[in-house]
Amino acid sequence: MNSTRLPNKVLKDICGRPMLWHIWNRLTYAETLEKVVISTSAEESNIPILEFAKKNAIPYFAGSEEDLLDRWYQTAKHFKASAIVRVTADCPLVDPILVDKLAHHFKAYKLDFASNARPKATYPHGLDLEIFNVNTLERVWKEIKDPLMREWGSANFIEHPDKYRTSNTVNDTDLHNMRWTVDYPEDLEFIREVYKRLYKENGVFLMSSVLELLYKNPNLSKINSKYSGEDTYKVAMK
Repeated sequence: MNSTRLPNKVLKDICGRPMLWHIWNRLTYAETLEKVVISTSAEESNIPILEFAKKNAIPYFAGSEEDLLDRWYQTAKHFKASAIVRVTADCPLVDPILVDKLAHHFKAYKLDFASNARPKATYPHGLDLEIFNVNTLERVWKEIKDPLMREWGSANFIEHPDKYRTSNTVNDTDLHNMRWTVDYPEDLEFIREVYKRLYKENGVFLMSSVLELLYKNPNLSKINSKYSGEDTYKVAMK
C-alpha cells in the first residue's frame, strides 16, 4: 500500500473490482495450486488489505514489512506448504497456464527454486513467477543475515546456482520489453484498457489473448512504453 509511485495501487479499481482481487481470481484457475493466499505485512498501512481479504474470504498471513524472506517462510509455515509460488501484487495479468507450466517443471526436476524471470526474463514484465521449495527456503531463512538480501529473498537463489537446484524457464519469443506490471499511473491506464477489451466474468483471458489484442491495437502498448525495460531488482542490487 506504501508504493511511492502509485499509492494504494493493489486496491485500485479495474472493471469494478480491486486489482488484488483480479490477481487472486486469476490464480485460482491454476490447477497446480492447492490454495491461493495473500501474504502481506502487519503494518497499519496494510489494514485495508487485511480487510479486503476478510471481506472476500481469502486466506491471508500478515508478517514483516521489510524482511520478505521471513514473511515468505512464515507464510509457508502457517499454511503448512511444501512449496510456494510467489506472485507480486502488481501483476494483474498473471497467467494461470504459465503457473502450471512452471510448477510442473519445478516438480519434475525436483528443484529448490524456479523462475520464468530470473536471472533472464523472456516473458512480458508482469507475468513474473517464482517457486520455492520450503525446506530450502527454511535453510536460506536461517543462513542469510544481510537485511538487503533478506528483502530480496530470491536473490539468494539466483546468485548462488552452485548451492541450489535452480531453473530459469524461457519463452519461445523474447517478450521481456513488454510492460504488463503496475508501478506507475500509465501502467494502470494500460491494464484498464486491456481489461476493458478482454475481461469477462466467470473466466480469465490468457497471455495469448493479450498479445493478439496488442498486435491488433499497437497504440495500447505506447501508453506505458516509456517505462519498458525497467527492472526493479537490478536497480536495487546496484
